[in-house]
Amino acid sequence: MMDTIFALSSGSAPAGIGVIRISGPGAADALQRLAGKLPPPRRAVARYLKDSDGGVLDHALVLFLPGPHNATGEDTAELHLHGGRAVIAAVEGVLAGMDGLRRAEPGEFTRRAFINGRLDLAESEGLADLLEAETELQRRSAMALLGGGLSRVVEEWRGQVLTLSAQIEAVLDFSDEEDSADLPPSFAEGLGALQSVIGEWLARPRARALKEGFRVVLAGPPNSGKSTLFNALVEDEAAITAPTAGTTRDVLQRTCAIAGIPFTFLDTAGLHEVSTDPIELIGIERARAALGKADLVLWLGDEGQGPPDAWEIETKIDLGNRNRTSSPEMRISAATGEGMDELRRRLIAHAAAALPNPGQVALSDRQHTLLAEALASLSEISPAGDLLLIGESLRSARSAFDRLIGRSATEDMLNTLFSRFCIGK
Repeated sequence: MMDTIFALSSGSAPAGIGVIRISGPGAADALQRLAGKLPPPRRAVARYLKDSDGGVLDHALVLFLPGPHNATGEDTAELHLHGGRAVIAAVEGVLAGMDGLRRAEPGEFTRRAFINGRLDLAESEGLADLLEAETELQRRSAMALLGGGLSRVVEEWRGQVLTLSAQIEAVLDFSDEEDSADLPPSFAEGLGALQSVIGEWLARPRARALKEGFRVVLAGPPNSGKSTLFNALVEDEAAITAPTAGTTRDVLQRTCAIAGIPFTFLDTAGLHEVSTDPIELIGIERARAALGKADLVLWLGDEGQGPPDAWEIETKIDLGNRNRTSSPEMRISAATGEGMDELRRRLIAHAAAALPNPGQVALSDRQHTLLAEALASLSEISPAGDLLLIGESLRSARSAFDRLIGRSATEDMLNTLFSRFCIGK
């Protein structure tokens, strides 16, 4: 039998309300000992909470949510307290003193929801993404995953694989009969359709850019205006700017949202070949490494000297002695703001095209790897091949689907996922 756990599930005190959740076989008894008697199921009732000596702890709203039809799948109680630190600490202290109760570990409530079948693994990942979401795009993608947008599709694919496996079994069962050892045409059609749709999902934009932000690296020689532009884009004096060349010695990174699109901007050390300063050389090496990981490079240097597909940006157009570029992507002055609105507009459009559509499920690295594994197994199949080998490939594909939604999962993988959650969730 599982322990009964409790934790503060609302934000840190002080707050208007503090919500303590209790989940497990002892939830009803704990609530009765605090509130005197159980309220009607799923109805919020005002009660005085008292300690073992009858001292009043708080006047609170209490709920009893019997399992299995609730968030965790087991009996759950909620205490909606006044959100002061002393109130919360007093109630937690009484709960901690009850036999059979203990404080919850991070993500333990959600882990119990997974164990009790209230959420599958993909939906649990969606909940973790939702709690971490900072932009509207991230929120909508997380809601799609939490709402079963991927799980339903994977279950459908799993059913199709089972249908294909049944066709293999049928042919094997009757293979000793004349003219009955060939797979029906529907097998190749079903296999091809399944391969095609999984390939389409694998070609979608990934969740990494959505979570970490579209990576824009500002690069160019020393004193080309990178740091001034960086500050203008993140709307903060994050980088030190000065007329002296080589002011930036390291990669400076800031994440922000522009029009709801998550960006990560990186200011880099000036790129040139004549430095003998060992610290500056380290900065230049890190700048080159950042270029290799960029989704987009804004090149502020000489025309044609930037990386392939970089946007060539002519800066400092407010100065008369600037280096002119014959056909730059943009001409701007980060100091005066000229051209900056247009640059932001184009960055938003470019990043939006590379990110998942609003409300579309974006695959994590784990999900992408397992779908790729399933597709690889299906791609090994030749309808004219050995039936036993075809059956094994179908089994491998089904196994990848099972691991994706959590029908089979290792303890280490579960620990990694649920450690992303805060205590109380």
